[in-house]
Amino acid sequence: MEHSRLKNYPGQPMNDPTLSLTNEQHRTFTRDGVVKLPNAISAEWIEPLLDMADRELANPGQWVSDSSPGALTDRLFTTRYLWPHEDVVRRFAAESGIARLVAQLLGSSSARLYFDHTLVKEPHTAAPTPWHQDIPYWPFLGRQIASAWVALTPATVAESSLELIRGSHTWNVYYAPESFDSSSNAWTDDFDGEPVPDIDAARDDYDIVGFDVDPGDAIVFSSWILHGAPGNAGPNRRVAVSTRWLGDDARWSPHPGSDPSVDPDVVSVQPGEYPADDAHFPVVWSSG
Repeated sequence: MEHSRLKNYPGQPMNDPTLSLTNEQHRTFTRDGVVKLPNAISAEWIEPLLDMADRELANPGQWVSDSSPGALTDRLFTTRYLWPHEDVVRRFAAESGIARLVAQLLGSSSARLYFDHTLVKEPHTAAPTPWHQDIPYWPFLGRQIASAWVALTPATVAESSLELIRGSHTWNVYYAPESFDSSSNAWTDDFDGEPVPDIDAARDDYDIVGFDVDPGDAIVFSSWILHGAPGNAGPNRRVAVSTRWLGDDARWSPHPGSDPSVDPDVVSVQPGEYPADDAHFPVVWSSG
């Protein structure tokens, strides 16, 4: 099966350790639920991934959200689950070293890829990414689940970069997702959970942190942390690639309204089990 090629993709060494984590970065991630890793990936990945984003904008795939198709401004575009058929995304997940960094921050002995997510905000995009928590959107439960959001273009908090509420991954609250748009791929009906509070109406009540980023910087964050982003007030396109990772305590937990991109009928694990399905959630890094 094509999916199984990811772990041993031929031709280049995998997970060449280009970045060593510091004790302070470990402590920050555990305490805050998020940490910025400057220069997390080699510069050689930036142009191929930007080229991939251009191709997707011109010819969107199946799992797309697009606020203004074809527009050069005021367009929020995302596409996901490209790794099974997009060579550069597959190689990036397998060879960039991101899987190792995420697993080590999580204290996990391995990292399985859940999915990739390319996010583009054209200049002067009004639509924000609403405040949300990732875990309720996904068919998994567990604390060792995280994302690595890698900047492919410069971004500032004032214009378009991520914001997160420090420590909210420890609140033990499961927030009900809300639709980000009205597209056919907005799968957000029939959810359980508490409503996300109106954070922007009371920003001083929360410990909000944001990060200015340069290409190659990564923001690694827990799937339980509340986060969002403004639109794009700047004159340039903002592009990022986020990979989503499953650690040792992840359990397969499909539920009404969760992400339909991986069909529960074809997964070889049962609800409540560790997702040891290499075809759909391949191991990319392991300490063993």
